[in-house]
Amino acid sequence: MDTMFNYNTLKSWMFKIQPESAHHLAEIFLRLPNISPLFLDAIFKDNFISDSMLHQDIFNVKFLNPVGLGAGFDKNATMIRGAKTLGFGFTEVGTITPKAQSGNPKPRMFRHIRENSLQNAMGFNNDGLLKAAKRLKKIYPCIIPIGINIGKNKMTTKQNALSDYKILIQALHRYSDYITINISSPNTPGLRDLQNNEFIKALFGMAEDITSKPVLLKIAPDMNAQEAVDLSAFAVEMGAAGIIATNTTTDYSLVQNPYNIGGLSGEVLKSKSFEIFEAISKELFGKTTLISVGGIDSAQEAYKRIKAGASLVQVYTALIFKGPSLIKEINKGLLGLLKQDGYTHISQAIGTDRK
Repeated sequence: MDTMFNYNTLKSWMFKIQPESAHHLAEIFLRLPNISPLFLDAIFKDNFISDSMLHQDIFNVKFLNPVGLGAGFDKNATMIRGAKTLGFGFTEVGTITPKAQSGNPKPRMFRHIRENSLQNAMGFNNDGLLKAAKRLKKIYPCIIPIGINIGKNKMTTKQNALSDYKILIQALHRYSDYITINISSPNTPGLRDLQNNEFIKALFGMAEDITSKPVLLKIAPDMNAQEAVDLSAFAVEMGAAGIIATNTTTDYSLVQNPYNIGGLSGEVLKSKSFEIFEAISKELFGKTTLISVGGIDSAQEAYKRIKAGASLVQVYTALIFKGPSLIKEINKGLLGLLKQDGYTHISQAIGTDRK
C-alpha cells in the first residue's frame, strides 16, 4: 500500500483534520475490497507475509502470521477484507453492543503527536448486533481468523450487564473464531467495575453453556500487577480460553497535554502494558493463550512480547503513526529475528523468557 504513495506526505495532510474524520476516510478505503475483492489484490500479495515459520494453529484455527488488528479500529465489521489486504494475520472487530449506540459526545478522539499516541473516549459507538451479524455472516469463515470484541450498552445497568453479554455471545459465536469480553474500556461508565470475581464466574459459566468457541478476557492496564494476575488467573479457572493484555490507560500523566476523558494508546502505553502482560505471563504462560497489545510499533517490540509469552500480538495506534507498511515490516522483521536466534518456527521463541 505504501508503494502507492508516501505515507508521511499523506499523514501530514490527514493530521490536519479531526482524528475521527481521518478514521472515516481510512474506513472508506479499507471497505473497497468489499466492493471489488480483486481491486487491491496486488497490494495484498505485496503486504501479506505467510511464511511457514510464522504459521500457528491456535483455537483450532490457522493463523498465517501473529500480527492482528486490535479492537476499536473496525467497530462495525466493515473492514475485514481491508485488514487482510494490509497484511494482518487476524482481526478483532468491535466493540459490538446489543443495541446500536452513538457513543460519547464529540470531539472524543485526540492525537498526541509528540508522543505517537492517541486518546479516545469513543464510548462503544457502533451499529449494533443485528447489522454486525449480517455483515459477519457474509464473510465468515475468512482467510484470516476473526475475533469479535463485545461489550454492554451504556444504558445497561451493572445488574443487567450479564444479559447483554449473553445476547451477544448467542448471536455472534457462530461467526467468530474467538470472542473477547470487554469489561476494561474506560469509556463506558461503570464497565471496569465488572472486573471482579463474581461477575467473571457468572460470565464464563454462562458462555460455556452457549458456545464451544474460545472466549477470552481483555483486561485494563490500570490495576496493580497482582490484581491483574489474580483476575486473569481466576478467569482462566472459570473457563476463559485466553487473556488479552491490555486495553487503554487512564494514566494521563503519560502525556504532556492530556484531556480529562478517555484512554491513552500508542507509544506511551508501551511500558505499562508490557509490565502487566509480563506479570500475567509469569503466572499463566503454558496454562492459557496470551495475546499482547499496547504500544507495539516494531518487530523488536512484537518479538519482546512473544518471548515474554505472547502467542499473538495486536496493533492499532502505531498503524496510524507509522503507516500501513508497518504490518509487513513487523512480520518480515520477526522472521529475521527468529533466524538470528536460531529458531525455525515461532513456537520455539514464544515464552523463552519464561523458561
